Amino acid sequence: MVENPFDVEVRVGEVLAAESFTEARKPKMTKLWIDLGEDLGEVQSAAQLDHHYEPAALEGRQVLCATNLGEVRIAGFESEALTVGVPDEEEFPVLVEPDEEVPLGGLLF
Repeated sequence: MVENPFDVEVRVGEVLAAESFTEARKPKMTKLWIDLGEDLGEVQSAAQLDHHYEPAALEGRQVLCATNLGEVRIAGFESEALTVGVPDEEEFPVLVEPDEEVPLGGLLF
């Protein structure tokens, strides 16, 4: 867990798999399995993305993930990274992602 917001590491990952997370209390949640590259490996993330994205359409996309915030269990699913998004006009997340392909694991600066 980070104490200073400037210590947060945001890295590039690629969604390997995604599925709707119907067990979660929040509506429209998605389970994600994300590859952060050779050095960091694969992590899991839970995000409220089903408002804008079909799970199958997320596979293969590059996303930004906060990777050092700690882990949380959501309805039995261990979320190890926070997939970064910004709210739309209804407060539902829209992904923040690179506009061209970049190396996995790259650190946002």
